[in-house]
Amino acid sequence: MGTALLTDRYELTMLQAALADGTADRHCVFEVFTRRLPSWRRYGVLAGTGRVLELLADFRFDAEELEWLGRERVVDSATLEFLAGYRFTGDIRGYAEGEVFFPSSPVMVVEGTFAEAVLLETLILSVLNYDSAVASAASRMTSAAAGRPCLEMGSRRAHEQAAVAAARAAAVAGFAGTSNLEAGRRYGLRTIGTAAHAFTLLHDDEEQAFAAQVASAGPGTTLLVDTYDVTRGVERAVAIAGTGLGAVRLDSGDLGVLAQEVRGQLDSLGATSTRITVTSDLDEYAIASLAASPVDSYGVGTKLVTGSGAPTCGMVYKLVAREGASGTLEPVAKASTSKTSVGGRKSAARLLDASGRAVAEVLLNGSDLDGIDPASLDPAGASLRPLHTTLATGGVVEERWTGSGGVLTAAARHAASREELPRGARRLSTGDVAIPTMSRDLH
Repeated sequence: MGTALLTDRYELTMLQAALADGTADRHCVFEVFTRRLPSWRRYGVLAGTGRVLELLADFRFDAEELEWLGRERVVDSATLEFLAGYRFTGDIRGYAEGEVFFPSSPVMVVEGTFAEAVLLETLILSVLNYDSAVASAASRMTSAAAGRPCLEMGSRRAHEQAAVAAARAAAVAGFAGTSNLEAGRRYGLRTIGTAAHAFTLLHDDEEQAFAAQVASAGPGTTLLVDTYDVTRGVERAVAIAGTGLGAVRLDSGDLGVLAQEVRGQLDSLGATSTRITVTSDLDEYAIASLAASPVDSYGVGTKLVTGSGAPTCGMVYKLVAREGASGTLEPVAKASTSKTSVGGRKSAARLLDASGRAVAEVLLNGSDLDGIDPASLDPAGASLRPLHTTLATGGVVEERWTGSGGVLTAAARHAASREELPRGARRLSTGDVAIPTMSRDLH
């Protein structure tokens, strides 16, 4: 199945009108950005870039789709003829996947004819808005976990394809594994999972269930010990698997208190290396509350795949420059109240102080970073880190951003990007964004 009809009707009706009046071939620049972050988010995390580039290859209108468009009279015959040969041949640049972003950050820039670029709006926004929402939530969770692994297990709380996207986005933000097998196959992610309560309930008693699991998976498996009584469950788990039992999982109750009790019990039984993993509707706040508890890993589902209170990033796709009657590129901007945009082609950079800590997001209108005088930067000793990179040229995608390699690259980029933020950026409380966004002419 292609991706061309994963769009809104008005993309095609705009195309039809532009083809008719001769403006369809005008060179245009579109930007993707968000106007604001949720009040409790101090930064966002860009995810889904690699997926956009992968889906771009399938953005074609086949015979069946064209026949349907014609039968439903969505567009006229001239537009159908154009769509039959549609191929995106423009350029895409933007922030590297995994980069943190802020209000007005131009995270993706699409450049080409109006006819080529306008059709990509819905596809790009649907991917980036969802994936970035999940990654933004996931980053807060991995930050709160302070080095303890977070594991994604939210497939049953999302659309089947969204579940794959969520697992990928979580990996970008530092999650160590996923329960979703298709995400593991498609993106080379580590997959995790052993047994649910149903497996214990299937057997006549808990001992039989544990024995069957250990016989099948080995003593290094993770046993779910709270189907009945946790204390008895831990006793049985160690008795059957031995002191080399890999881990026990807690999925209900007061997890902080239970983790303390179970840790003491495991140690007293000689299972000092057996790990404790906790699940049960966790979010970043619950993870932070368990920081002092002897928990070794966190399994996160519903709150992760729904963006932990912010299921979309509010990203928009706006025309910021277009070829005028003179043949030159002219800035254009929307002036609607509370929905303004800033016209013109832009470059973006992060202003870093002498220690490498982020100070501001800088948008450079109509310029690039070449030839900037370091002495003009404030504070003294500061530097600019360019944020835009090439994603596609002439319609040809840069393969380094796609597939399993793209996920690894994005995860590394996120870790480095988050590390350079001011220390207050990781607070979970409501507050201002971590750094301001400014426009500045540095030449």
